[in-house]
Amino acid sequence: MKARAFLSAELVDGRTVVREMRSAAPLRLVPRRDGVVHLVSSVTAPLGGDDLELHVRVGPGAHLELRGVAATLALPGHRPGGSRAVVRVEVAAGGSLDYAPEPTVVTRRACHEAVFRADLAPDARLRFREVLVLGRVGEPPGTLVSTLDVRRDGPLLRQTTRVGDPATDGSPAGLAGMRVLGTEVLCWGEDVTAPVSHDWWSLVPLARGGSLATALAPDAVTAERALAEARREHPGSSDHLTRSRTRFR
Repeated sequence: MKARAFLSAELVDGRTVVREMRSAAPLRLVPRRDGVVHLVSSVTAPLGGDDLELHVRVGPGAHLELRGVAATLALPGHRPGGSRAVVRVEVAAGGSLDYAPEPTVVTRRACHEAVFRADLAPDARLRFREVLVLGRVGEPPGTLVSTLDVRRDGPLLRQTTRVGDPATDGSPAGLAGMRVLGTEVLCWGEDVTAPVSHDWWSLVPLARGGSLATALAPDAVTAERALAEARREHPGSSDHLTRSRTRFR
């Protein structure tokens, strides 16, 4: 299956409105209220052989909140080869995007590639969360390669993560035997000046602005709680939590 979906939001009379929205199965976009859109999978996906892409554009001064409503199951398919899902994001001057999809579960024999690319204006803001779960309960995982590529006046973050290799996943240099990896990119106001860490999570400033939170956990709920703890240490996000109408989950 090949699918291309598109979403654009603009600021109109002080309100963020969805200017254009094109869903394509399995990528279904559902507007909820001003500046809030839910991403729903209308059929089981991704399966082996699927090629999915979502393009999101946030106009000047607009504030878009994009949410998933259910976990994504990366599954093997009848066609040869793996599956691929790409999210491309453009955020214009003064705009912001808060994108928090639900966890991705890498099921047995799946071979999946996930790519997130963002181009930000110098004063644009971004929050992106990714939670990867290695297999369903009692199930060995397939393989997944996740790439984060964020640019703001040049490269800001370029990171590739591979999961599904038992030797690497069990090693202290990998996932240390944990089943869930959570990552959150924060380009949102003031950053931490030095790395902050606690049991199984860390928050580090990036060299060219922005911060990166990482958490390891035995389950997705614990990973999301750890990311929330890390986010509370981020000065810009704390300001957003208290002053904006849109709250982080």
